[in-house]
Amino acid sequence: MSDSRAGQPAEPRDLVDVAALVTAYYMTEPDPDDVDQQVTFGTSGHRGSSFAGAFNEGHILATTQAICDYRREQGIDGPLFLGRDTHGLSEPAWSSALQVLAANDVTVLVDDRDGFTPTPAVSHAILRANRGKDLSRKGIGLADGIVVTPSHNPPADGGFKYNPPHGGPADTDATTVIADRANAYLRGKDEQVRRVSLARARAAAQTYDFLGTYVDDLPNVVDLAKVKEAGIRIGADPLGGASVAFWGEIAERHGIDLTVVNPLVDPTWRFMTLDWDEKIRMDCSSPYAMASLISRKDEFQIATGNDADSDRHGIVTPDGGLMNPNHFLAVAIQYLYGGARPGWRSDRVGKTLVSSSMIDRVAADLGKELWEVPVGFKWFVPGLLDGSVGFGGEESAGASFLRTDGTVWTTDKDGIILALLASEILAATGKSPSEHYADLVAAHGDPAYARVDAPADRAQKAKLKALSPDDVEADSLAGEAITAKLTEAPGNGAAIGGLKVTTENAWFAARPSGTEDVYKIYAESFRGPEHLEQVQAEAREVVGAALG
Repeated sequence: MSDSRAGQPAEPRDLVDVAALVTAYYMTEPDPDDVDQQVTFGTSGHRGSSFAGAFNEGHILATTQAICDYRREQGIDGPLFLGRDTHGLSEPAWSSALQVLAANDVTVLVDDRDGFTPTPAVSHAILRANRGKDLSRKGIGLADGIVVTPSHNPPADGGFKYNPPHGGPADTDATTVIADRANAYLRGKDEQVRRVSLARARAAAQTYDFLGTYVDDLPNVVDLAKVKEAGIRIGADPLGGASVAFWGEIAERHGIDLTVVNPLVDPTWRFMTLDWDEKIRMDCSSPYAMASLISRKDEFQIATGNDADSDRHGIVTPDGGLMNPNHFLAVAIQYLYGGARPGWRSDRVGKTLVSSSMIDRVAADLGKELWEVPVGFKWFVPGLLDGSVGFGGEESAGASFLRTDGTVWTTDKDGIILALLASEILAATGKSPSEHYADLVAAHGDPAYARVDAPADRAQKAKLKALSPDDVEADSLAGEAITAKLTEAPGNGAAIGGLKVTTENAWFAARPSGTEDVYKIYAESFRGPEHLEQVQAEAREVVGAALG
């Protein structure tokens, strides 16, 4: 019998000391020569803990000044939308950023309720401000934004991400410049960071109704009238995150039967159940982190969860419990492209290359083009922006889709509209998303999907990232002929930073971890769990041989 506490309520020993965390933010000076204490932008911005010297006031002051420099160089001279989530480090970092932005004469728009701001609300605001403008032109008042959030990371972490005028996550052409400049500021090699007092910065800031503007616009992307008419009973759990005030307003303004099952906000997240590794983590795709909501599944027709910045979604049904993120993505695509959005001109379905091949089969059955891109939501930005991609989704429960008229809604992940879509699907079809997935399995097969890690040192990870298809000598995988060896994404030709190998009924993808001495193996088989294990075992052999 396992003695793991995964899925069990957090205990006092699991809780972060918020006062010590914030003190470390202000008092710890990062070492600019320590690679673990430098500013590093991953797929979702810079993240780290103040306890580890990885997310401290020095990082935020330097990074914000670097963003101000970048804005000037790019001719971005409009307002900057500044939002934050509920992590203990988010308000201190928000305050530090505000001081630097004000000192650089940036017009900053902050929440008019001084509340928390979901990532999709910031993306929505940026796109609304830039509507009708040529994003390639300089000096025309283009807006951009910063969201202070480490997403679903544990309570001791902080995060800081930049969204340029296209509203989505910044690409490496921006983040590399910003990170390099920020690290130069940390080393003191450039001019000093500009800064004014917090009182002056707050006085200079303007306000914006993030909540009202976003919530009032929702009927243009999700059919809430249909949800109201059907009387769907919804339970929404913000998991102590930035959507906490949004869900109550959604219920009130649109007259739907929605209960906010947990309205509490606490930077220790003492009300959470522990994740798989016995850590507190606001991962709405994890059955352990979502255990409290899952236990209440019979109270609602649809229950949903969001992570701390609301860019991810978790869907719980009475008949199926917590849905695998890949399963719900496939159901959403089947529904949206299967006739629910006649105003869309898009025939292109966006997925990351480590998402389930069930999506491939659904897209083919619908006669739609599959657009497969590397890991990272930034790759969907151009297609969502111009309406050529109706839906973009990734296996980690992040997705967004177009308005009903086929124009852009957000270019960042939006866990709120995906959660609401689950209720629309039930209202429109009379069947839960999990029932719809059972239909897809009956039509296309039942894939087994998993991710595992394998050891790799820094040199091996660098070699994996630079592999070419010719480095893979194998011609079969788990008893099937290899049909493709990919180091570039089929959808856009971008490097995937690793390797994907496919057969008729299975595939694996291997990518180096950015933070640990491992590489990640994603794998899937339509021939069942035992075949999946064989795929995973041979994947290690294939990658091991290629790495030498």
